[in-house]
Order: sequence, then C-alpha cells, then structure tokens
Amino acid sequence: MEKKNIDWSNLGFGYMQTDMRFVSTWRDGAWDEGGLTDKATIEMSECACVLQYAQTCFEGMKAYTTADGKIVCFRPDLNAARMADSCRQMKMPVFPEEKFVEAVIETVRANAAWVPPFGSGASLYLRPFMFGIDSVIGVKPANVYQFRIFATPVGPYFKGGIKPLTLRISDLDRAAPRGTGHIKAGLNYAMSLYNIVDAHEQGYDENLYVDSATRTFIEETGGANIIFIKGNTLVTPKSDTILPSITRRSIVQVAKDYLGMEVEERPVRLDEIGQFEEAGLCGTAAVISPIGKIVDHGKELTFAGMGEKIRKLYDTLTGIQMGTVAAPEGWIQVI
Repeated sequence: MEKKNIDWSNLGFGYMQTDMRFVSTWRDGAWDEGGLTDKATIEMSECACVLQYAQTCFEGMKAYTTADGKIVCFRPDLNAARMADSCRQMKMPVFPEEKFVEAVIETVRANAAWVPPFGSGASLYLRPFMFGIDSVIGVKPANVYQFRIFATPVGPYFKGGIKPLTLRISDLDRAAPRGTGHIKAGLNYAMSLYNIVDAHEQGYDENLYVDSATRTFIEETGGANIIFIKGNTLVTPKSDTILPSITRRSIVQVAKDYLGMEVEERPVRLDEIGQFEEAGLCGTAAVISPIGKIVDHGKELTFAGMGEKIRKLYDTLTGIQMGTVAAPEGWIQVI
C-alpha cells in the first residue's frame, strides 16, 4: 500500500479530508447497518436538533503505525464505553459498543494510506460523533440520529512539539456539580471557547479550572486532564465533574506497573499544587504535555517541565502505542 504524499513531520493539528468515513442512522428505534461513504458533507434541516439544542457528543482516538509496520488503535473499547455513557446522559441512543469498535476498524482500513509512517511523530486522528439530525423546535430529544466517524492525519496538538506549557487558573467555571463535566458532550467545549481564546490572547497555553462549588480544588483544563508528581508519587485529581480520560487511566496503570510509582487519585487542593515537582496535561490529542508554569492571579508556580518522571511516563506510554514497549493485554487493537 502506497502512503499519501504528505510532509508527515510538519503536520499541524487540523482537519484534512481523507477518503472514507463511516455513517449509521438511528430511526424508528433501531440503527441501520451503516457503512462507509466518500461523501464528507452532511445535509440536514435548518431546524435540526443539533443546531437548535446542541444534542451531540463525540470521542477522540488515534491510529498509529508501529515499529514493525502494523496499523493499530489504542484501547478503542474504552472510547466505545465512554461514548455510551455520554449518549445515556444526553438522552441519545447508544451505538452498540462492539459495533463501534468494528466501525473504527473499517474507517482506519479504508484510510490506511493516510496513517502516518512510524517515526514521523504524526498519527491518524479519529473522530466518532453522534448528533440529533431531525427537525426539533420544542425543547426535547431528537427522533433521528447519525453516528459518524471521520479520520484526519495530525501532528502534535500543541504547536512547536513538546515544550513546557504555561497555564492560568481560570476565573470562569468549566462544569457544575451534577452537570455534564464527566461526559464528552459538545456543549462542554462550546462553553470553553471564550475562555481559551482569551487565555491565548493573554499569552497562556490553557486554562486550569477549579471546582465551581468551592473553587478550592483543581479539576482539569478545557481539553485535557492534569497530573502531578512529587518524588515517586503520581497524583491525579478526583472529581465527579472531570472527564474520565482514557490516556490518564492508562498513565495511572503505566506508573504503577511499569515504573513502580505510587499513585494517588484524590481531590487536589489549589493551595497545594506548589508542592509538586512536575506536572503535565494528558489526553488523546496531547498524550502528555509537560507544564512549566501555572499562574494563579499573579502568583507563579513553576515546575520541572519535561522532568524525569514525566519523560518516563511519556516514553513508556508512547512506546506501548508504537509497539516498542510490550502492551498490557487488550490495549492494542491491530487493524
């Protein structure tokens, strides 16, 4: 198979139309068989539920070329399960989890020429998403839904590759208690757009949110979970309003089983983060991005950037994804 003629090493994190995408429609209480299409556009009513009331959720995942030339995906079963949780919360029909994984495999196979080669630093990003597509003018769930997966080759999420990020403690809230912060709903990200643009204009890479109830505990950023390290201990914030990141859950297991680290998953107070030596953002898009500085209303808290432990976590996790480190059973889906 001949790869596309792309400058893989200089790809940004953006959309590039590929050959095929998967589409399935839910109507009259059931999903159709679904299948691949080369049509990259969607036609819908101006009154479609997704346009009026934002009834949509999504996932993010990647396909890689491993060191031995295989094309693989990383833990797609967990994406399927998380999307099912999002759908239940959004009153949307659940796309069957086994069918979800099969659709991912179909989509990657159909776009195999777009999967970047091993060593390029790039990957094929997959975006499964679902939305209410029929006309709804009253506030209620849709009656017809589409589930789709498209693929696009991407480079690093943060421009300039791996470099220490600067975050600010946000004055705005990301999610309310008993709200939708724990699911991957499009509306959560729409609410963060004003704040992330403002952060960039002020010279920051991201916002770090605290809990909206007491504003004393760290939660996550607009697009990633956060981890902290002190000595040989990995600490991850615990909250009912944090998105359960698949990357973060994988890092926890890597820290325990591969690096022999202690792990604490607990509420993390804002006033204690200055005690940590290293910190990083983690997620599908960013994998692990080191934090160099967190600014709390003029008070600067500095960290080691790509410190020893962050580097080991990053190297081990990406090694598992790329096939240079033995993976735990069930983590790698060979396409």
